[in-house]
Amino acid sequence: MRVIRKYANRRLYDTQQSRYVTLEDLRRLIIEEEPFRVEDAKSGEDLTRTILLSIIIEQEQADSEAEVFSNDLLAQLIRVYDMTSPLPLSRYLEQGTQLMLEQQKRLQSQWKQAMRNTPLEFMRELTEENMRFWQKTLNQPGHNNEPSDGDQADEKSRETPSDTDKTNKTSVSKANANKADVSSTKKKQDKTS
Repeated sequence: MRVIRKYANRRLYDTQQSRYVTLEDLRRLIIEEEPFRVEDAKSGEDLTRTILLSIIIEQEQADSEAEVFSNDLLAQLIRVYDMTSPLPLSRYLEQGTQLMLEQQKRLQSQWKQAMRNTPLEFMRELTEENMRFWQKTLNQPGHNNEPSDGDQADEKSRETPSDTDKTNKTSVSKANANKADVSSTKKKQDKTS
């Protein structure tokens, strides 16, 4: 793992490349998925988290149209720290962000593939891939995939006719039988007259 040392003058030094780096350089390492650790040059204390937060702040200030953290969201995050039993927010955010990034990569890959295939084939493949993605997501631990009682009742009502349907069919059958009886009785009366 690449080690970045932070000096008292706030400069960052990349020990692997033997040169000073900026937050922008570290941001590029993150995008390239190059792992690194930032440590205090004197104490060796891990400062990675603080530097990552600094990179986020720099990005938020650089482009107001692309900001991720609204004022409301930041206020809510601050409130989470004040909870007596904090939620596992970190894990939730990590998983949600990971799913979003995987979906984005998948869509980019599919878009490149679409340029090689016909539009119809692309749409079919995209639909199949998205179905697999959501099935995988919903089958992860923590998701209740069992149908509820209401879902089971809905399913049964689709499979078998309801009592009302049976009653209606029986009534129609009886009405048809009555019409036939009336018709045959009328024919007999006409013949006898």
